[in-house]
Amino acid sequence: MTTQSPETRRDRPTLSEHVRRAAGINVATCYQCGKCSAGCPMGREMPLPPHDIMRAVINNRRDRVFGDESIWLCLTCETCSARCPNDCDPARVIDALRELAVSEGVSPSPRNVRAFHQAFLDQIKFSGRLFEVGLVLDYKLRSGDLFKDVANAPAMLVRGKLPVKPARIAGHGDVRRIIEACERERTAAGGELA
Repeated sequence: MTTQSPETRRDRPTLSEHVRRAAGINVATCYQCGKCSAGCPMGREMPLPPHDIMRAVINNRRDRVFGDESIWLCLTCETCSARCPNDCDPARVIDALRELAVSEGVSPSPRNVRAFHQAFLDQIKFSGRLFEVGLVLDYKLRSGDLFKDVANAPAMLVRGKLPVKPARIAGHGDVRRIIEACERERTAAGGELA
């Protein structure tokens, strides 16, 4: 009896099918011009730059897509999507792949990515807007990367680049309730923060 590899099993949709359902994008229209990767500010840091991710999705190469942290390094700046001549929207494709990775548990986001996302949401929940100092402190505590870049803090404080007091927006309680409702819904569905 032969067993099929995870890439060829038909008990789940192909990556192309998933992206089409989740994001409404037909990745087969990508003709690998490379404009997305050429403009990507993280392209050199990613083992799979955007055009390679698109090719891996077209070929249903789950091992390639979820085998490293490329999808988690994307900044979602949408430069790739703006440059795409076929409107393939690589940023949206990568976002759909992140959701799939979390829901299937095949490629959990790296610790520092989860730490940043949670620290960001905590700041928004607290004041309704981003408080940079709180974000940095929360991120450093969550990631365990306490002393990296600490030498930059005094100069930034002197130049007034890091406000020391958070400013709350009117209605920040409403923002907190929305975030908490989403967190409860995610927990009830058995999901985790990407």
